[in-house]
Order: sequence, then C-alpha cells, then structure tokens
Amino acid sequence: MIALLLACAVLALPAAAQDRKPSHCISLVRNTPGLAVVQKAAFRNPLPEYTVRLSFLGHAMFLLQTPGGQSAVTDYTGFIGSADHVPDVATMNRAHSSHWTEDPDPRIPHVLPGWDFETGRADHYLETGDLIVRNVTTDIRSYSAEDGKDGNSIFVFETAGLCIGHLGHLHHEPTPEQYAALGRLDVVMVPVDGGYTMDVRAMMRVVQRLRSSIVVPMHWFGPSTLEYFIDGMSGEFAVERLDRSWLEVSLRTLPSRPTIMVLQPSYLRRDE
Repeated sequence: MIALLLACAVLALPAAAQDRKPSHCISLVRNTPGLAVVQKAAFRNPLPEYTVRLSFLGHAMFLLQTPGGQSAVTDYTGFIGSADHVPDVATMNRAHSSHWTEDPDPRIPHVLPGWDFETGRADHYLETGDLIVRNVTTDIRSYSAEDGKDGNSIFVFETAGLCIGHLGHLHHEPTPEQYAALGRLDVVMVPVDGGYTMDVRAMMRVVQRLRSSIVVPMHWFGPSTLEYFIDGMSGEFAVERLDRSWLEVSLRTLPSRPTIMVLQPSYLRRDE
C-alpha cells in the first residue's frame, strides 16, 4: 500500500519535478497534520572538506560558500562590496527594493527571483557543482491579493550534507505544507525587524517550529529589535555573539543545543 501511494504521488508530479534529485532535507517530516513524506578567514580562503562558510554582508544579504567552490548571495541588491566577486547564484525577493535589483551583474550565471509575474509562482531547482538551490514560496502584503500571492520565496541551499534556509521577507507563519516542503533546516537566517516582515512573537514561533541548530538574525534596524528577539528566545536557545561577519559550519560542528549566532554585517572588501 505504501509503495502504491508513493508511486501515485510521483506520477502526480510535473515532469520537471520528477527529474529532480530527492531533497535530503525533506526525507522525513514530523508533526505535520495530514501530511507524510518518506523517503577566518578571508572569504577567498579555501574551505575544509564538508564545511560551509556563511558571511553576513548586510540587511538580508549573505554570501554562502561551499567546499566545492560554489557561492551564492541571498536577497541580492547589486552591491556586495568593493571586492570583485561574482557569485554563481544570486537569489532575490521583491517585497522591498532593498532585497532585489533590476540590474544584476550580468556575469552571474544564475539569478533567481523569488517571484514570477507570468506564472504566478516562482519554482526554482538549481544544481550547480556541489550546491542545490530550491525555493518555497510564501505570500507578502500588497495592495492587491494577486500581487501579494507567492510574492516571497524562502530559499533553501543544500550542500555538504547541510540544509541552509533564508526566510527572505517573510510576512506570515508558514502553513503545514510549506513547513513540510522546507524540511529540516540545520541553519536558518531569520528577519527580526519586528514589523516590516512579521512581529517578533510570530517570528519566534516560526523559529521554534523550525528548531534549527543555528539561527542567524538578519534584517534588524538597530539593537532594540535584535535584543528583543534574543531575549525572547534565550530560554530555549543558546546565544553566541560573534565579533565578526562570518561563521564556518559542518554537520559535525553543529551545536548540540539550538543556538542563535549573532554576526556583524560587513561588505566584501577588495583586500580580503
């Protein structure tokens, strides 16, 4: 019976989806009612095997670098610093102009907008080197329901056995189906502005539900909103304040207790 159900589910998928590798992030999904899924270092320095480097550039932009030499910039605005670094992937979201650009660097091989006006929903699945990038769409506040539907994407980056998520400009708590599509996120980048995306208490519930090993706050406009989020989460999560813009992580170095890691934003510099 289970085999029959799985076969039917595969047949129901679009042809493009059937060509995709199974995501190890969503090989097992728990606590989803009605749903069951089976199955420094300068930034130029090389990375150890099975290790990923995550650098906080500013606002909602991060540079993710894989041990195989791939790189991706999240919520790309067109400027990442004075260094002439061309990422392999740039993801964008459109809730505000500080999360995308109309003029991305033409040298970037893969520019992935988190929205699609033509089809109504962005659907990305990209394999490049040792990196897989996929997205789960969510809605944004807008003057019309149609413009806001699926206007944001949570991007998931799979590499070195890790699942790394960037919540983008999230405006609502994900549905059970969206949580299931995200799967396990070992590391998650979370906006904690307190209102432009979601109120802090709602964002705390999202973080508690995801239960990621590492939570990196972003999209904070001053110490007050950042500290309010940290204070609210400190009972369940450990807190580490890193006096730098980057962290390196692997499966074997994930903390045993879920931990909020505070990075200091810094654009890439030519001399690094």
